[in-house]
Amino acid sequence: MGEAADAAKKFKGTFDTLHSLIYFVPEAEQHLTAAGLRPGRMTYFASRSAPMGAVGAGVVAATFYNFNPEVIERHVPHAWTLATPEAVLEARLNAVDEAYLRLLGDEILQSDEVAEAAELAREATDGCPPEGRALYAGHASLAWPVKPHLVLWHALTLLREHRGDAHVAALLLHGLTGLDALVTHVASGAGFTPEMAKRTRGWSEQQWDAAVNRLSRQGVIGPDGDLTDKGADLRERVEAATNAASEEPWTHLGEEKSIRLAELCRPLSRAVVKAGAFPRNL
Repeated sequence: MGEAADAAKKFKGTFDTLHSLIYFVPEAEQHLTAAGLRPGRMTYFASRSAPMGAVGAGVVAATFYNFNPEVIERHVPHAWTLATPEAVLEARLNAVDEAYLRLLGDEILQSDEVAEAAELAREATDGCPPEGRALYAGHASLAWPVKPHLVLWHALTLLREHRGDAHVAALLLHGLTGLDALVTHVASGAGFTPEMAKRTRGWSEQQWDAAVNRLSRQGVIGPDGDLTDKGADLRERVEAATNAASEEPWTHLGEEKSIRLAELCRPLSRAVVKAGAFPRNL
């Protein structure tokens, strides 16, 4: 496996933690509610979609993909009557700044290693094509922060959304709806529990059970609730397609720099997890 393919495949474990902590740290809700949003799901839907502007619930549901559209409609577009996208984006960046300082400390944030990681991650984003990637394109239109650790976070956010848009395309290509994608991900054993998936993504027991029954009839999920061989093959093909469509930034960065960026980010990812960036029951 080439370094570009390897980096694309291992993105979640090596890099994504440094981005996704923004959805769990208390600083996020503090700053976003101070900007005018209501606590809870609204802060997530508004903060992640804000780079696309004051979009409606349909756009958010289409790009986020595995959330129940009915739940999104309770928060968007109402969120934009409470806070502008610009105010939400400023609040989110301030939250990242404070969370990184709390989790990593000023000495690490001021280190040459963080500055180097920021430079390499930003260089990788120069290889991200925007075509067909709405969430990535929205984030890519934002101005770059100044502080190195915020540059690193923003670059990893771009890489994450670039990959996420590719994943949605792969799911569509393989005939999986947003709920089907969530159910099969949970059934693979690689994700969270069904209870957590339903609670965080807003699906009812009836909706979930209907999807399970449909996928069972298709031979994707077995009587035990796990993926069948057919289902496992389907998920493997989805992941392979996602990885293949996510290699461009790593090819652009090159093998040596991709390895170096992973070396720099891995201990940072471990540090934020150890410092309690994520809830224990996730």
